[in-house]
Amino acid sequence: MVSVLSTPGGARAVARCDALREAPYSDMEGGLYRGYLTPAYAAAQEALTGWMEEAGMQVRRDAAANLIGRYEASRPDAPALMIASHLDSVRDGGAYDGPLGIMLGIECVAALHAKGRRFPFAIEVYAFGDEEGSRFPAAMLTSRAVAGTLERGALDIADGDGVTLAEAGVDVDAYLTARRARGDIFAYLEAHIEQGPVLEASGLAVGTVTGIAAQLRYAITLKGLAGHAGTSAMPLRRDPLPGAAQMVLAAEELAAADMSDAVATVGRIEALPGAPNVIPGEVRFTLDVRAGDVRRRNRVAEAILTRCQAIAAARALELDVACIHDLPPSPCDEGLMKLLDAAHESAGQQVFRLVSGAGHDAMNMAGLCPTAMLFLRCRGGISHNPAEHVEPADAEVALAVMLGFLDRLGERHHAR
Repeated sequence: MVSVLSTPGGARAVARCDALREAPYSDMEGGLYRGYLTPAYAAAQEALTGWMEEAGMQVRRDAAANLIGRYEASRPDAPALMIASHLDSVRDGGAYDGPLGIMLGIECVAALHAKGRRFPFAIEVYAFGDEEGSRFPAAMLTSRAVAGTLERGALDIADGDGVTLAEAGVDVDAYLTARRARGDIFAYLEAHIEQGPVLEASGLAVGTVTGIAAQLRYAITLKGLAGHAGTSAMPLRRDPLPGAAQMVLAAEELAAADMSDAVATVGRIEALPGAPNVIPGEVRFTLDVRAGDVRRRNRVAEAILTRCQAIAAARALELDVACIHDLPPSPCDEGLMKLLDAAHESAGQQVFRLVSGAGHDAMNMAGLCPTAMLFLRCRGGISHNPAEHVEPADAEVALAVMLGFLDRLGERHHAR
């Protein structure tokens, strides 16, 4: 087992994440990349196994290569609360996005085990494998398998080196047996860094997540007329790149003008043919629009697309818009949110609720059971970056809130 800080608590959870940022727990030199089913993934699972067993859990690996630690209930055949997050990372990512939620789940169980406490429900700590989609061309395969929303055809994929899922080490024909029955898991809790600046700007360590934002993503193609950069007079050009630039600015302007939680992002843009002495004939870019409510999301997206159509018409450009991603919002359970809020108060923290603009495994688990999420402050709101940072003191607060949540959930079950 990798050696880290021995004192139980939130600080140890942070230290364990730090320990997993380097070889053999990373597949890249000089940074962190832990792809699903890579050697680094296997090494990290081995370390987690030791930590889960030390905390008093029985450990197994399911057919989707999720690692699961189970802490039994005070009575036989009891359903389980799942505490989970993901073990994989993006390329050159941060140490806490995903693993911190797993480590805090382990610390919850360790605290209970140290006092000989058990609840009328079991606790299962899941380390999901493929939330980021950084190796294979799909994301959240493992939590979708557990929730029962994954189809067999989605498993016929290969990574950038042509390695299939089967060749990577899983039995694709047995993969869907990772599904859990509704009666097995009665609730889900995920602690995760916020990946945004709201908590830090509010001076708060933690917050209750109200839900995961609705998402729309478009692939937009703008066609004009390619030509020689030196011989095509400016008034006669049909250059799609300045038109695309106007559209990008329109997305920024209109999302801000909505004065809501809506956000719009152009994350990728490409000019073709891509030669320095050729006026582009075609520009392709993506547009991502998110909001906590479908109506706000759709309102902003429609305003941006309407402006794009006007820009294309004014410049005599051909516009093609394809919706490639449409996810409804995934609200957290109100009853579980109230328990989290009460746990905030008992831990001496201000009750604060916020929406998640990023997707999480919780959105898949909502198809199986009621869900709750706890966000932790991260410095500068930075994530998916080696500069990602969480203060150990904030992790201590998060652990106190999670344990308070468990106490209240246990009281609710005793009352039934």
